[in-house]
Amino acid sequence: MYKTEMLTGWRLALSKLFIIPQRYVLAVMALLAIANAYTMRVCLNLAITQMVKKNVAVEGDPHYDPDACPDPNTVTNTTMMTFMTYIQRSGAIQFEWTEATQGLLLSAFYYGYVLTHIPGGMLAERYGGKWVLGLGLLSTAICTFITPWAVKMGGATALFILRVVEGFGEGPTMPGLMCMVSRWAPKEERARMGAIVFGGAQIGNIAGTYFSGLIMHEGSWENVFYMFGGGGLVWFIFWCLLCYSTPNTHPYISDEEKKFLNANVDSLMSTKKQEMDPVPWKALLRSVPLWSLIIAGIGHDWGYFSMVTDLPKYMTDVLKFNIKSAGLLSALPYVAMWIASFFFGLLCDFCVKKKYHSIKNARKIYTTIAATGPGICIILASYSGCNTTLAVFWFIAAMTLMGAYYSGMKINALDITPNYAGTTTAMVNGIAAISGIITPYLIGLLTPNSTLKEWRVAFWVCLAVLVITNIVYLIFAKGEQLWWDEVKKHGYPADWKHGPLPTKNKDSEEPKIDDNKDKE
Repeated sequence: MYKTEMLTGWRLALSKLFIIPQRYVLAVMALLAIANAYTMRVCLNLAITQMVKKNVAVEGDPHYDPDACPDPNTVTNTTMMTFMTYIQRSGAIQFEWTEATQGLLLSAFYYGYVLTHIPGGMLAERYGGKWVLGLGLLSTAICTFITPWAVKMGGATALFILRVVEGFGEGPTMPGLMCMVSRWAPKEERARMGAIVFGGAQIGNIAGTYFSGLIMHEGSWENVFYMFGGGGLVWFIFWCLLCYSTPNTHPYISDEEKKFLNANVDSLMSTKKQEMDPVPWKALLRSVPLWSLIIAGIGHDWGYFSMVTDLPKYMTDVLKFNIKSAGLLSALPYVAMWIASFFFGLLCDFCVKKKYHSIKNARKIYTTIAATGPGICIILASYSGCNTTLAVFWFIAAMTLMGAYYSGMKINALDITPNYAGTTTAMVNGIAAISGIITPYLIGLLTPNSTLKEWRVAFWVCLAVLVITNIVYLIFAKGEQLWWDEVKKHGYPADWKHGPLPTKNKDSEEPKIDDNKDKE
């Protein structure tokens, strides 16, 4: 009895220490989780420009580009010898990797990433997202930290394997977070919390590119991996102490906030965790709105990964920025995207609350802004030639418009399937991340000499993919809970001919067929 009273008093005291609600403590820690995930994911994108030896083509060389931008960083032989002496002393080994090999290394992360999405989502729904996400990022942090040692020992092969393993660790990140957010975010706060949480991607991209450039300008590329891997290890400690999978398992959440969340969060109101039915795979795999969301995700990731993975290479190889400038200017578009994501999130919530448009139309509007706008802007950037100011302006504009993505399709899984958000997000992110495998390698093949004209072709391909996938989403997307997410409430649609969905209580009353249900 005494121990129980002491425990209750301890929890009450801790709950009063937090000025902000626990759902926003979770949002901030989730933001940092994604930020760490992205810094560890993208740090190679800029580091590889310094890890690889550059061979400058001169006039008369078969690979010489007459349209190449002037290189203000051309050095004299004496300066080059001084630089090579510094490289040797600092231990910053450089490698002779072709553009195709570099593309393969940049895509290696996503080979592992796509494989652990669905298992990660299912584990998060069954056991909670805290440990699925936390342990996954811990493994990625360890791999990032040992990267310099591994690549020195095993070269490109070791780096490829290590990046695949990092992808394994990060695969459950988004499914685990979506599972947690679906149990912590009230409907009227979804876009706002989505903007906070998923804005971590932009912080990660900003930190990963800017600080990588700064570190390598002053020292070795190896320090990039030590810094971001170490940051991931520190984050894991705070995550273990502060965050929990659901409000009802949180030891020191206030009673007032717990009551509010249980009354306003769909997945807490409709189904208790221990009563959840198995994942309705028969319906899920036949759901046209879900597949339209997956296709939109493929398009978005194609554009996003083209920017995230290859913009630093474009900055250094085509526009001829030095590594410090490339780090700063590669980070600016993500600063703009982060700020814009909050603006679009607040605007979306306001318009939905005022009933200016439905949730379904909101998702379509903001997804379209985030798809077609950036596609057009990167084409304009490629036609800016060597006007570096104008090119950077268009890249910033592209990522600003992509900020609408978080109020569009990114949180659409919470609308259509709050009870199985972990699994459906795993499907969307996992399948869409195939773009992360294809785009770096394809761009490496399309730009063997890294000329302006070769890059322009790659950007046109990106625009085509963005537009086509967005059209599919506009036609088939939904904004309300789908029948199979809670069949006991909605019933079966009239055209359902594939047998009953699995339930935990097989003796329960069979849901009726709804003759008025739209075909999905």
